[in-house]
Amino acid sequence: MSSAASPDQVGGQTPKAFQPRIFSGIQPSGGITLGNYLGALKRFVEKQDEGIETVYCLVDMHAITVWQDPEKLRQQTREGAAAFLAAGIDPKRSILFNQSQVSAHAELGWIFSCIARMGWMSRMTQWKDKTAGKNAEAASLGLFAYPALMAADILAYKATMVPVGDDQKQHLELTRDIAIKFNNDYGVDFFPVVEPLIEGAATRVMSLRDGTKKMSKSDPSDQSRINLTDDADTIAAKIRKAKTDAEPLPDSIDGLKDRPEAKNLVNIYAALAGQTVAQVIADNAGAQFGTFKPKLVDLAVAKLSPISGEMNRLMADPGEIDRILGNGADRADALARPILDQVYDITGMIRSRRK
Repeated sequence: MSSAASPDQVGGQTPKAFQPRIFSGIQPSGGITLGNYLGALKRFVEKQDEGIETVYCLVDMHAITVWQDPEKLRQQTREGAAAFLAAGIDPKRSILFNQSQVSAHAELGWIFSCIARMGWMSRMTQWKDKTAGKNAEAASLGLFAYPALMAADILAYKATMVPVGDDQKQHLELTRDIAIKFNNDYGVDFFPVVEPLIEGAATRVMSLRDGTKKMSKSDPSDQSRINLTDDADTIAAKIRKAKTDAEPLPDSIDGLKDRPEAKNLVNIYAALAGQTVAQVIADNAGAQFGTFKPKLVDLAVAKLSPISGEMNRLMADPGEIDRILGNGADRADALARPILDQVYDITGMIRSRRK
C-alpha cells in the first residue's frame, strides 16, 4: 500500500520490544452466528487462556458510519457483549467494553486521519464494495475514513496482535502503514507494527445452504445460519437440513476439493471438537452424511446450547451488561490515556494538566 520505510529504519534505531497484547473489535450489528463464534469468539477465549493481555471491544462508533436506530444499536451492543460473556470471556481476565465509552479512540482516530492518505483509503476493498453501483458521494465521511479509526482502536493500546479473518487483512495492513508512517514522521519508535493472527480450521464458516458463500446474518434464509440464540431443537433441525452432496466423506483432505458443502460441515465439526480437519476425516472416512450429520448435531447442541442459554440470561438483565461494559471501559481508558498523552506530546500539542 504505502511506501513507508520498515520499522528497522525508524530513527536509525533497532525497534524496541512491545508488551504482547491482543486487541479485537466486533461491530454490534446483531444476529451473532456460528460463524462469529468459530471465527472470532471461540478464538478470543482461547487467547485469553494463553496468558496474553486481551482487550475486546464492541465498536459502536464504527456502526454509525451508516445510520442506526438508536434503540436497536443499544440492544445490539448489549447482545454482542452477552455473546462475548456467554462464549467464555471473563471480564476479570480480559478487558471488555464498548468503543464510545473510551474517548481515546476518537481522539487518536483524528490524529491518524491526518497521518493516513486519501489514496490509501480509496483503495480499501470494503469501501469499494459498499459503494459499488451507488453514489459514493452520498456515503458518509465516516464510512470512507473509518479504517483510520480502526487503526486507532488497535494502537491506542499498543496492541501487537489482532485476530482477523481474510476480509480484514487489508485494514490491518493499513494499520501497519499508519504506525510506520507515524514513527517515521516523528522520528520515534512509538507504535508497534501489529501482526495478524489467522488460524484454525473454521475461521471462515460458510452458509448451510450454499457452501460457496460466507455464513451471514444478512442472508434472507434463516436456514443458512446457526444463530447463537437458537435453541437445541432449532440447531439440530438446521444441521439436518444443511445442504450436502451424495458422496461419502473422503479418506483425505484432498477429497474435499470441489465439495464446498461437505468441506464446510467437516470444518465446523473440527472447530467445535477442537480437532484438525485431518483428524475428522480419518475418524469418519467413508461415512455417509446420514451418519455424519447426527454426530455433528450432538456436538453442536452440546457446545452451543449452554451459550444460547447464558446469552438469554444475560439479556434479561441489561443493567448487569452495562455495569460490565462500564468497568471494562474504565480499565481500557487507564491503558489508553497515557499512550494518547504521549502521542499529543510527540505531535507537539500543549496539554496542560487541568484539574
